[in-house]
Amino acid sequence: MRWIRPLAVTALVVTLAACTTSPTGRQQLTLMSDAQLNEMGREAFQQYQQDLPAAGQAQQRYAQCVASAIVAVLPERERDKDWQIRVFESEQANAFALPGGYMGVNTGLLAIAETQDQLASVIGHEIGHVIANHANERVSTHTSTQLALSVLGSASGMQGQGGQQLMGALGLGAQYGVLLPFSRRHESEADVIGMRLMADAGFDPRASVALWENMSAQGGARPPEWMSTHPSHGQRMQGLQAEMGNAMARYEQARQAGRQPNCSRP
Repeated sequence: MRWIRPLAVTALVVTLAACTTSPTGRQQLTLMSDAQLNEMGREAFQQYQQDLPAAGQAQQRYAQCVASAIVAVLPERERDKDWQIRVFESEQANAFALPGGYMGVNTGLLAIAETQDQLASVIGHEIGHVIANHANERVSTHTSTQLALSVLGSASGMQGQGGQQLMGALGLGAQYGVLLPFSRRHESEADVIGMRLMADAGFDPRASVALWENMSAQGGARPPEWMSTHPSHGQRMQGLQAEMGNAMARYEQARQAGRQPNCSRP
């Protein structure tokens, strides 16, 4: 067991390198600089716009209206990001967020998000990923996991076919035991953050559950949850329902403060 000490030292050094806290109070490992990730996000967003056709102007204005209402209630340090959103012509029911505040929504998802409040659930979720530094955390977790496996392989002298098979099993364990569950944690956390944001902006948080009911009605095969990067639809709805009391209180406060978005669906 001589490899235990170097592995433990490596894990300790990486952990101490950059510990931060998410908007929900969860401890995070973030090793990359914001500037690096924001530049990567900007370049990726430019590539998306080159590769995918843009939707019509009415759809762009609709998504921008919803996004602007949510960005307006962000903390000042987050409002300063270069927030941009584009709607792309694609039948896939998908949306994405990139570091730096770059977001995309496919027309296939607009067809499922039937109201401005349901779309606000989607956009709030994507903004939640950005302000919670999930991209940084995912890259950092992957990097530290690979480093730990490398140290383990070198320190324990795992050579030959048997050692390679064991390292392969350890890699599989890291995939399903660390990386994928972390992604599911991110999705659940972004759901909570997004629900709070949409409520603060004056969108009805109950629409977030309705959105996932619509998604469930679409059907389609899904892998077992332990092999998926996303929680099941049922688990997402349970998580949203658990947060609903707090979200509704925030929604009522927002409405009383005059925040009543009116984004016209095309």
